[in-house]
Amino acid sequence: MDQGASSATQRAEDDMRAPVDVDITKASIARVYDYVLGGKEHFEVDRRAAGAFLGVVPEAAQIAKDNRNLLRRGVRYLVGEGIRQIIDIGSGLPSSGNVHEVAQQIDPTVRVVYVDKDPIVLAHGRALLSDDRTTTVITADLRTPESIFDHPSTAEYIDLAAPFAVLTSGILHHLSDADDPYRVTATITERLSPGSYLLASNFLDDDEPRAKELERAFLEGGLGHGRFRTWTELRRFFDGLELVEPGLVYANDWRPDEHTPTDSPVHTLYAGGIGRKAG
Repeated sequence: MDQGASSATQRAEDDMRAPVDVDITKASIARVYDYVLGGKEHFEVDRRAAGAFLGVVPEAAQIAKDNRNLLRRGVRYLVGEGIRQIIDIGSGLPSSGNVHEVAQQIDPTVRVVYVDKDPIVLAHGRALLSDDRTTTVITADLRTPESIFDHPSTAEYIDLAAPFAVLTSGILHHLSDADDPYRVTATITERLSPGSYLLASNFLDDDEPRAKELERAFLEGGLGHGRFRTWTELRRFFDGLELVEPGLVYANDWRPDEHTPTDSPVHTLYAGGIGRKAG
C-alpha cells in the first residue's frame, strides 16, 4: 500500500473512531499530549503535529513527562499544605496518575474539577468519573477564566470562599501574546481566595537555541501555538502571589523526589512554580 492510500485508510479509521463533535482535521493539545505520553486517544493530524516538533528535538516528549512529574509533586505538596479543593485547567485526557488519584491517595475527600475545551476530554472524563462523587469535568476555555469560576459544576464542587488550588500545568504556553495570558492569570489570581494557590508550568526560553526551533515547530507544524517565554515573562504569571520555595525554577528542580529525572535532556526547556495568595 502506498503512503497516500495508507493515509486515506488512517483518516477513514479516525473518522469512524472520532465522536461526532470532534474535529479531526485540526490537531488538539490534549490529543498531542496524549500521543507523546504513549496514550491511545489521538488521530493522524495529532501525530503529524507531534512529529513536527519531535523531528526538531527528538527528546521533546520528555518535556511532557517532566511536566507530568512536576504536576504530581505539586499536587502532593498542595494537599500536604491542607488544600482539599483543586481546579485543573487544561487537564487533558485521563492518563496514569490523574490529579484526583494523586490527591486522594493522601486524602479521599479532596474535590477536583477538571477543565478542558476539547469535547473528547469531556467524553472520556465523564466515563472515567461516572461513579465519582468528589470529582467532575467541565468544558470551558482558559482564555475566559470567568466561564470556569462561574460554571455551575464549579460552584457545586468548589467553595470559592475557602482556600483552593488552580493548576495551569502545561497550558499557558499555548496562549499567544494576542490572547493576553497575563490578563488570564491576573483574573485567576483575583478570583483566588486568601490562602489559595496557583501552579503554573511552561515552556522556557532561557537563551537555549532549541527553544526557538521548537517554538517554530509548534507554530508551523500543525498545532499552531506554543510560546516559549523567558524567566522574566514567566514570573509575571505569579504577580500578586508569594512564590513557594524554591520559587520559579527548572521543572525538575522543583522539590525533586526519587522519581524525578536527574538527567533530562530537555532540563532547561521547561520551568514551573507555585504561588500562594496571602491571607
